[in-house]
Amino acid sequence: MANYLSNEKKVEIFAQHGGSANNTGSTEGQIALFTYRIQELSKHLNVNRKDHSCRRTLLMLVGKRKRLLQYLMHKDIVKYRELIEKLGIRK
Repeated sequence: MANYLSNEKKVEIFAQHGGSANNTGSTEGQIALFTYRIQELSKHLNVNRKDHSCRRTLLMLVGKRKRLLQYLMHKDIVKYRELIEKLGIRK
């Protein structure tokens, strides 16, 4: 992982969204982690506009998060709506 993501922050994200700190495979926890990483990479790209490897990583993370959100939407629409409301990632 990158320097901006400490183990404590990762545990906090999974504890808040994944049910427990050890439940790193939960869809909600993974989406929350990707959202945090996307926000941090976006901040980095605002300062370093020519960092193309970071831009590629950002686009890959957005795609992964999109696929996970689609999976969650088909699996459980209520959890999907709660998660996007909590994370503020859609309209």
